[in-house]
Amino acid sequence: MKSRHKFSLQFDPARLCADLGRVAPDEWVRHYNQLHYEGEWSVAPLRSIGGRTKQIFPDPHAVEPFADTEILARCDYIREALAALDCEKQAVRLMRLGAGGKIREHRDYFMGAEHNCLRLHIPIATSDGVGFYHEGERVPMRAGELWYLDFGRLHSVENNGPTDRVHLVIDCGVSDWLLAELA
Repeated sequence: MKSRHKFSLQFDPARLCADLGRVAPDEWVRHYNQLHYEGEWSVAPLRSIGGRTKQIFPDPHAVEPFADTEILARCDYIREALAALDCEKQAVRLMRLGAGGKIREHRDYFMGAEHNCLRLHIPIATSDGVGFYHEGERVPMRAGELWYLDFGRLHSVENNGPTDRVHLVIDCGVSDWLLAELA
């Protein structure tokens, strides 16, 4: 399986940004792991354990199922984009890294085909000042593109741009569609 892949499927950045505007300021939750970043890093859960809007951690040991949140109910185009992905959706989040923010190099755990969890990214708000690094190599992700990266490998982000960087982050169950794309 590839460690990273840009899909041919793309989404309309303007419509994604319109949905981003439907998230209220108080619906963003500060990321829990403050050792891994500098600046502002926050999350707006769209699909979470029990559909809770403050549940930002996709707990692999949870007994409650994933469910859509009330935030996702307001985001028509994001729901349309998710429906275009032929796989089970687990945690789905908007993740925002403020201007000047940095996410230090780290690995995410409980990711990969062996854990039935592959992570996809759709950049919504980004700039040339954003550097996304995967295994030390810069990955130039543009707004509206769909990407898979193996987040069990080392990765980091620097937002040296003038605006916040926001990605739609989708944790998916392994499917035939994903396996064919990533072969």
